[in-house]
Amino acid sequence: MNRWIWILVLTLEAAAAGIVSEVRAAVAQRNFALAERRLEAYRAQQGVTSEMLEALSWLGRGALAASELDQAEAYAAETRKLALEQLKTRALDADKRLPVALGASIEVQAHVLAQRGQRSEAVSFLRRELDTYRNTSIRTRIQKNLNLLTLEGKQAPPLEAREWLGPQPPALSELKGRTVLLFFWAHWCGDCKAEVPVLARLKARYSSRGLVIIGPTERYGYVARGQEAPPDQELRYIEEVRRRFYGDLPDMPVPVSEKNFQVYGASTTPTLVLIDRQGVVRLYHPGDLSFEELSSRLESILG
Repeated sequence: MNRWIWILVLTLEAAAAGIVSEVRAAVAQRNFALAERRLEAYRAQQGVTSEMLEALSWLGRGALAASELDQAEAYAAETRKLALEQLKTRALDADKRLPVALGASIEVQAHVLAQRGQRSEAVSFLRRELDTYRNTSIRTRIQKNLNLLTLEGKQAPPLEAREWLGPQPPALSELKGRTVLLFFWAHWCGDCKAEVPVLARLKARYSSRGLVIIGPTERYGYVARGQEAPPDQELRYIEEVRRRFYGDLPDMPVPVSEKNFQVYGASTTPTLVLIDRQGVVRLYHPGDLSFEELSSRLESILG
């Protein structure tokens, strides 16, 4: 590649990363006016890019977090409109930022509806979007948001366990009468590793009362430092990570399946799911939780 073209590419990549980080920083301070100014200046120079759309999606997420529902809806609608324009000439997964932007716009719109008391409309909207984007990378994210609105109080979906690490995973149907904690993790996930001491304490306290911990994971197509890897090599790497970082949970069965992540909407890792003795989901939580939070939930289930 010509040296000057290479310099231009690096400059554009830096600008793209810069606008996302600048907008996120402003949103974190709830300075939406500053975020909008930065975004407008970038758009005037670069036009509508997937980076610009990802930055815009952060405005929607920030407004939702601030309970500014009308503003959040407006940001989400603008992100969605511009993303759909992009999809007229390119595939959704042609780069890594466009799916983030569109997925966030769907997420924000659904939660705006739910927070306005329009829960059934939010669920219907997410189901339509899931049908539309079932064969894309945002499928799992849409399912996550659908599960946040509908999964608690329902029977837990079965786990696929054709492939696993550690002990052979039991079917959830075989665990009726016991309480189950599903811990969805990824080999690259620092928050997952940080959750291990919490899970080990829970196991020590509650295994005698019937608690079973199962840790589903999946392949991501790469190993350490993002190096691409074929499935068998990645599986060996996942086993190395399991032995090194999850040694306090040696008897935790680890089903390895993309389908489990899709069904449970585990686009966030860790994702924690508590299932009661009747096989009913009592907690669905994308993200980590403290020992105290999980212990409190378990006590309420165990009675």
